[in-house]
Amino acid sequence: MLNHEAYQLCVRSTARCETLRIATTEIDGAKLIDAGVSVTGSTEAGLIMARVCLGDAAEVTIVNENADRFCSDVSVMVRTDNPVRACLGGQYAGWPVSVDKFFAMGSGPMRMARGREAVLEQLGLIESPDHIAGVLESGTLPTADVMQAIAADCGVAPDRLAIMIAPAGSLAGTVQVVARSVETALHKLHELDFDVQTIFSAVGVAPLAPPAKPSDTIGGIGRTNDAILYGGRVTLWVDCEQDAVDAVAESVPSSASKDHGRPFAAIFKDYEYDFYKVDPHLFSPAVVQIINRRTGKSRRFGSIETDILRASFGL
Repeated sequence: MLNHEAYQLCVRSTARCETLRIATTEIDGAKLIDAGVSVTGSTEAGLIMARVCLGDAAEVTIVNENADRFCSDVSVMVRTDNPVRACLGGQYAGWPVSVDKFFAMGSGPMRMARGREAVLEQLGLIESPDHIAGVLESGTLPTADVMQAIAADCGVAPDRLAIMIAPAGSLAGTVQVVARSVETALHKLHELDFDVQTIFSAVGVAPLAPPAKPSDTIGGIGRTNDAILYGGRVTLWVDCEQDAVDAVAESVPSSASKDHGRPFAAIFKDYEYDFYKVDPHLFSPAVVQIINRRTGKSRRFGSIETDILRASFGL
């Protein structure tokens, strides 16, 4: 189970607080791992957060990049041979965790234990684990009430819960958000009614955006989104009829959205910082290639937008 693997990742990270620059506490027995709220965090902590999101069903690494084109010397690469379960069952930020005044977007396989999202039900991505784990994107640490509510929603006792948390603008938070290139492509395809179960392998890469200053929450959200929207490249291997690919391939990249063409922070501001007002078709990689094993054909659409990346990253 993805929850088991993600929980073990969290447990192992608690023994490396000093080297990962994280802080761990127990709240009613639940493990809370702060990777960027009150600590500096690290790139490795961000890689671990991404792996927790993916239920450790993907390899996540930092690789060299063409800085002239992508405005960063390094990128975050994700490779998985279990893309639907790892990305849509685990990584997709589909759980708005709201308890009293606390709010965070929840990711990770704990969503499959909760099992209340349409995408999980449609794809049969449900788990009944003994332990659960996930990631919260927030600049505020959760209280005991929040941890208890998450555990209750997932059907486990608090002492069987592990959570990693960091804001998008932190170092670790930036790494784990930029690691969502493949996930955004799969979610877009699912929204286009493509049978994502025919996708059997995937590789994605996106430039590692510079973290925004701690007080600039919108800047952090903007830069991490732009890394994928304007610099992300994803390759998907599928096994299906070619007509199914041809019907959607051109619509998958972010350029198919009416909101494409400006830094995300500016778009977000125009929509009064309401994610639900942004065209949902914007949230996908800049370039998507779909390779069909059944037909031997490859379709590639989209383009890299260096000027927008430069403006977003403050270069």
